[in-house]
Order: sequence, then structure tokens, then C-alpha cells
Amino acid sequence: MEKLSFEQLLPEMVKWRRHLHRHPELSYQEKETSAFVAGKLAEFGIEVVRSSTGYGLTGILKGSQPGKTVVLRADMDALAITEENEHEYASQNKGVMHACGHDGHTAMLLAAASYYSSRRDELNGELRFLFQPAEEICPGGAQGMIAEGVLEGADAVYGLHLWTPMPVGTVGSAPGPLMASADEFFIDIIGKGGHGGMPHRTVDSIVAGAALVTQLQSIVSRSVDPLRPAVVSIGTIQGGTAQNIIADRCRITGTVRSFDEETRYLIRGRIEEMTASVTAAYGAEFKLDYLMGYPPLVNHEEEFMRFFRTAPEALGPQASVIMMEKLMPAEDFSYYVREIPGCFIFVGAGNPDKDAVYPHHHSRFDFDEDALLHGVKLLAAMADSCLNE
Repeated sequence: MEKLSFEQLLPEMVKWRRHLHRHPELSYQEKETSAFVAGKLAEFGIEVVRSSTGYGLTGILKGSQPGKTVVLRADMDALAITEENEHEYASQNKGVMHACGHDGHTAMLLAAASYYSSRRDELNGELRFLFQPAEEICPGGAQGMIAEGVLEGADAVYGLHLWTPMPVGTVGSAPGPLMASADEFFIDIIGKGGHGGMPHRTVDSIVAGAALVTQLQSIVSRSVDPLRPAVVSIGTIQGGTAQNIIADRCRITGTVRSFDEETRYLIRGRIEEMTASVTAAYGAEFKLDYLMGYPPLVNHEEEFMRFFRTAPEALGPQASVIMMEKLMPAEDFSYYVREIPGCFIFVGAGNPDKDAVYPHHHSRFDFDEDALLHGVKLLAAMADSCLNE
């Protein structure tokens, strides 16, 4: 078999990415995407193990010699967004769009699988190409695949994210906490409705809700260590039906972001305490639903240093390798690095000359496809470094 280079694989990566972009599928619905990936892995002569809990799958490639086991991960799902781009590869599924780069992640991992398949006689150890469903929606697809044993016996796990806020040619990561946890809360305040002109005979859920919103804003400023970044944001407050009716119910929803478990649970506790005390002060009752979403993504120090060592050599002197600031968005790759050593890496994909300037989750999101070459080279560099260590 001819040994393939990544430069040879770039046209294929672009073709695969554009096919996936035309045919996006939502979280937990990635049936055709999974079938496409399985077909390609079979073409490469790679064993395919399908998940029994969703559309995830793993390609298994064992080398001719024993050694370490490395897991490389990509996510496959798209978002419920109507695409406004007019490219020939624009989404053909109305209301669904690859607006976060997962089509590129999948294409890069397929290219890595093809590359290593052509070199299996040189491979020491085992590679697992993990194609994960449902990254965008909690509880996410990572936990199910971990439960099925995708990390069993593995020594390290690596993943990438194409990132348009960084220019193409720049790659970055950070040791320790890199991405935040993402928790959600839903508070229903139950009062007693009545006439707007006779408020003394009511329990005003909106007034109680407004007081609670104000109090919740003090959690980060007065309860959290100022050296530990955190966010409490109220996304919605809904209540009432008319201007002259005291509302009997008010609903508040929000999100919490933090970078360590201690802060995460501190904030949850304060929200619970404040909700109980403020509603009691106004004579109202409440119902609180608190969803613990993805945990913080914490890179392992040694694996980050591997990235910092290998990236310049893999990408050449023209590339920029940076230490990133923490990011408040969340990622369920966090579950993998809680189990085994690993590193998550951002690959710059922004380029104004190619109109790759829109943020992730935007209806006109796109990325510079040259970034695919940088990403797959990084995946291989990390895997090779670990396997040959």
C-alpha cells in the first residue's frame, strides 16, 4: 500500500468535509454521518466498533508491534441553525447546519485514519479513532462511549477544535483548566395572582423574581474567590399575562460557568440558598431544577507540554504556537481527560480573505479549509510522540 502524506490527503479532507457540511445531522441523530464514517474506515481496512447507545463509532488500528494505546477523538453533530451561506456545499438540511466545525473535525480524523492505515506496518501499539456523537447537547455523547470501554487500556487521548477567533496558522492550548463547566438552572417562583390594583391580596411572583435576579448577581462578586473565574448569567425571566394582573408565576433560567469543582458546587449551593431565602421573604414558593452539565476541561500538564514541544516541529516555522487564555464555552471532551491523560488543542481557522470571520454557532460560520492540514498534522504529531516515547 502506498504511504500517504497529509498533503496528498488534503483534497480528500476538503471533499469529506464538504460532503458532511451538505448533510448535517443534529445531536443524537447522526445516522447518515456515522454510516459515512464507517464506510470510509472500512475502505481504509480499519476495524469498526459501533456504539450500542447512539451513533458513535470507533476505528481500531493495531500496529505490527506492541506498544501504547492512543485515542484520537472527533465530534460529528451539527446545530439547529438555518445556514445563510451560499457556498456550493451549503447545508441541504433545512434548519440544520455545521456551524461549529465538527464537519472539519470528522474529516481530519478520517484523514488521520487513512494516513496511519497506510503505515500500519510501522505502527507500534494501537490507535483508536473515536467519532463521537452529540457534543452540542447535554448530557452529551462522551459518557456513553466511555461506559462502553473506549478508553480501557488507553494511555492518552487527544482532541482538536477548529477555532475561527484565531487566525489560520496559529494553534494553541493551555495546561490545567482550559474550558469551563456548563451548568443550567430553572427556577419557578409560585406566588398568588390577583388584581393589579389590589396587590396587598396577592403574592407577586415577578417582584420576587426581580429581587432574586438582583441577588444572584452578587454570587460571583461576593461569594467566589476573585482569583477563580466564574459566570452566573440569567438568560430569561418570564411571567405575567397582562399589565393589570399580578402574576402568580415567574420563571427564571440561567447558566453557570466555572473552572474547578469547588467553585462549581459553591455557586450551586448559593443559588439554592438565595432562591429559598428570597422567595420566603416575599411569601412565595419555588421549584428549582439544577442541571449539572459538562465539567471543566482540564488538560494534563505533561500532555500540554507534549503539544508545546511537538507542534512547532509538526507545523514548521511559519506556524504560531501559543498559550491560550481560559475559555468560558464548554466541551464534553472534559470527560475523557478526567479518566486518562490527554490534551485538547485549538487550531486557528479564521481568515478574512476567505470570509472565515463569523463566530461559532453563527448562521454564516465557515472556516479556512487550510486549517484541516494543520489539525491532522497535530493529531499525528501527538500520537507519534506518545506511541514512540
